[in-house]
Amino acid sequence: MIKHSDLYLKPDIFKHIPSLVAGVSTRHGGKSQAPYYSLNLGVHTDDQTEIIQENISLLCQSLGIIPQQLARSFQTHQDLIWECHQPDYVSGYDAIISTQVNIFPTVGIADCCPVLLVDPVRKITAAIHAGWKGSVLGIVPKTAQVLLSKYQSQAKDILAYIGPCISVQHFEVGDEVAAQFPENSKQKLSDKWHVDLKKHHVLQLVELGISHIEISPWCTVEHNEHFFSHRKEQGLTGRMLAFAGFQS
Repeated sequence: MIKHSDLYLKPDIFKHIPSLVAGVSTRHGGKSQAPYYSLNLGVHTDDQTEIIQENISLLCQSLGIIPQQLARSFQTHQDLIWECHQPDYVSGYDAIISTQVNIFPTVGIADCCPVLLVDPVRKITAAIHAGWKGSVLGIVPKTAQVLLSKYQSQAKDILAYIGPCISVQHFEVGDEVAAQFPENSKQKLSDKWHVDLKKHHVLQLVELGISHIEISPWCTVEHNEHFFSHRKEQGLTGRMLAFAGFQS
């Protein structure tokens, strides 16, 4: 159940880790006016810059962190991964990994699928923005593979959260997009192809041996009163943030 006072959702899979700050924001509790009502965190939207910054501060305050600890990127729907060693706002990355405490990888979403990976043993976190292009390019397994290969995370230790995004019922795509997804990640509904982003990422993670996975039941289109939806609101909408990092 989401209340209109909830600035963010904390996944159940992370709730037993007190030093972890991880979750996905809602559209509630901010200062933005329509059509960005109300917790718009998208710095590249046409909302007022000072209001967006105020909203980011409100979210961070509720999380017990400060905006200067966020590691963010202008996202380009590719498969580039930023292994960040200091908080910043950069460009060109759709996945961000942190191996240090007090740095919080953060991605913006409004229908695309956010995936959070957490290794509580090695204190490593990753935030991934996976639209259909990034999903086809394998950004989720590629990011997980960096944790497994470069940072020696064990698949059994990794906790994964697949957050609110457009659901299979609402994600109708053309034949050329559907052709790029495996059969088990798409289905025909009323003679049109529909892609299941959540299922696609679950299958990719399971293939790597990652089995501790929580899948959000929320659809950004269907539950538009709680989340921004690029498709439902025809591009004129705000952005949520998905984030994960350890506090010292």
